[in-house]
Amino acid sequence: MADRVLFISWGTPVRGREERGLEVFNETMGFYGRLQQEGRIERFDVVLLGPSGDINGYIEVHGSAEQLNALREDEEFERNTIEASLIVDEFRQVEGVTNEEIARQMALYQESVARVPQTT
Repeated sequence: MADRVLFISWGTPVRGREERGLEVFNETMGFYGRLQQEGRIERFDVVLLGPSGDINGYIEVHGSAEQLNALREDEEFERNTIEASLIVDEFRQVEGVTNEEIARQMALYQESVARVPQTT
């Protein structure tokens, strides 16, 4: 089971680049579909949001740390990231943890909190 996630979000399309934006979105869906079929990622989820001002949608790419590290080094992924950043505002990629890794991360956090003097 995947314990890492790459959260990719975007805002409003750049005016005049909407058609290219649709092309890049469709290329991205095909790319992640191939990665999943090849076992290079565990899965991906896509969410389109209603108007909110800053996030219009996002993709969660799930996999192991090794899978997501390899993904970020993939030339097609890098090219897709560059193209996406040129056609939408507020493009972001954020790494995160999920499933079993949450417990490990929280234990590390708890150990660190215990070493910091607490004030009331």
